[in-house]
Amino acid sequence: MRQQRTVQASLFDVFAGHEIGRQLKATSLWIDAHPELVARVAGDLRRCEVKDTGRQGLTAESVLRCALLKQHRQLSYEELAFHLEDSASFRAFARLAGSGAPKKSGLHSTISAIRAETWEAINRVVIESARRGKVEPGDVIRVDSTVTAALMHEPSDSSLLWDAVRVMARLLKAAQALAGDGKIVWRDRRRAAKMRAYAIQYTRGRPGRVQHYRALIKIVRAMLADLEAAQIKLEPAANPMVEVWRAALAHYRPLIGQVLAQTERRVFGGQSVAAGEKIVSLFEPHADIIRKGGRDVEYGHKINLTSGKSGLILDVVIEAGNPADSDRFLPMLERHIAAYGRAPRQAVADGGYASGANLQQAKALGVRDMAFHKKVGLRIEDMVRSRWVYRKLRNFRAGIEAGISCLKRAYGLSRCTWRGLDHFRAYVWSSVVAYNLTLLARLKPS
Repeated sequence: MRQQRTVQASLFDVFAGHEIGRQLKATSLWIDAHPELVARVAGDLRRCEVKDTGRQGLTAESVLRCALLKQHRQLSYEELAFHLEDSASFRAFARLAGSGAPKKSGLHSTISAIRAETWEAINRVVIESARRGKVEPGDVIRVDSTVTAALMHEPSDSSLLWDAVRVMARLLKAAQALAGDGKIVWRDRRRAAKMRAYAIQYTRGRPGRVQHYRALIKIVRAMLADLEAAQIKLEPAANPMVEVWRAALAHYRPLIGQVLAQTERRVFGGQSVAAGEKIVSLFEPHADIIRKGGRDVEYGHKINLTSGKSGLILDVVIEAGNPADSDRFLPMLERHIAAYGRAPRQAVADGGYASGANLQQAKALGVRDMAFHKKVGLRIEDMVRSRWVYRKLRNFRAGIEAGISCLKRAYGLSRCTWRGLDHFRAYVWSSVVAYNLTLLARLKPS
């Protein structure tokens, strides 16, 4: 039966004298001081039907600690399993008593069960600890946005059609195995589809590409017909895995239809498909098309962050679509006020958030000095008390760029490596929590 806490784990807390060991020790002591967080993780494990009976597995406490290790050191599950077996500091932090070490499959099933809401709650406790310890009063804040990419390749109409062919071939092979006795017969068109996809990529001129697109779409529709026939022949009562197969088909069928529709509109109709109507990945359909300024297009989700004087990330919002920064400033400010119970004394944001309405509303909410990196027609005298204050706040705003850079380089925020929207949110929040706990250990060593 799964336990919440590791019994007598302090006997095994032997950390290296290295800086990383000292940071892990400080983080370990902080987790010990907040046992309610372990209870939330235990609830997530039960909710996701991770078995609570049978052989005793990782405790909920060890699952949380292993998840923080994974994000803190940016390890794969296989690398994490190795380090938990090899490193004394890692074993001490994860509270792994004895000689056993978890396997990568066990780590994956338990760590992925922790929800984004739980990580967000953990971050709120981290920020509250910083406030009580007078590390982060929250009276001066800065707001900025960035993009975290989803786990997908650069999309194109031909590559999406080729992905559709691969997915349907996989489903047809699974259906053939479930039906047995040669009941399902289908033609493997993957080689022909791949040749057409490559031909589209390397053909110059629209007429030649259109011809290849017609052939590729014909292949996709033929395989869809094979799938429909396979679905009819599969008997639900014959094997419980048939329902799993049908669920997979129900998931991918409308996505493939959307890929076909947008390809025909763009290639044959010459129409421009709005970003909100496009699908850019069959495997990460939640991914948005993001363009920040005049930079390259990115595929993932825009993230708005609030940071304080300590450098801690006070709040994160994972946006849907590609909203303008100016539309998201007041919601970020209101979230900060709700968390701290008062408006910050001073606030500063990137130029994209600037507008007269945002300035007036921020002042009405109680912000004494509200500065934007670019004035965008606003007078300095209307934003802050003096030009000296404006320069100080503008320089202070630049500090959040360093925090975002560290999150992306050292904590994996540049690209999410977990699949699905729920796991995307959990990944972002877990990266932020790992970053904040490490920074808190540096700012307030035990």
